[in-house]
Amino acid sequence: MSVITPCLWFESEAEDAAALYTGVVRNSRILAVARSGAEEDAPAVSVSFELDGQPFLALNGARAVPFTDAVSFQVGCTGQDEVDHYWDSLTAGGGQSGRCGWLKDRYGVSWQVVPTALPSLIGGEDTAGAQRALSAMLTMGKLDIGVLERAYSGE
Repeated sequence: MSVITPCLWFESEAEDAAALYTGVVRNSRILAVARSGAEEDAPAVSVSFELDGQPFLALNGARAVPFTDAVSFQVGCTGQDEVDHYWDSLTAGGGQSGRCGWLKDRYGVSWQVVPTALPSLIGGEDTAGAQRALSAMLTMGKLDIGVLERAYSGE
């Protein structure tokens, strides 16, 4: 079976980025680091890693094109504690908060930190409740599940 592996191209931060991501995402690990020399501390050329079982490759090269929102990674969160964990961890150290659950980490990679309940709140059967939840979401950076639920229910 073929495996599709996203490759993230960094200038020189591939190893640091892989360490951050595997430290934040559950069930994650660094698989291999290819170095530019035989020395243990030689700069990394590439880092193979998994995020919750999904393979990734981080590559160091002279990055000519910065990361954009055109490609992002969506993290489905079952509760507010998870939303807070991912949001706080990925914006730490120079990341940037965005709108409606979007953020950029310190390397410029875009992430969507989204409660798994969101589709049923902004697309629920109660169209007026869904509109209220959508309106509430549009005012947020980090999504607040309790506020979205209260907006949906009309509280």
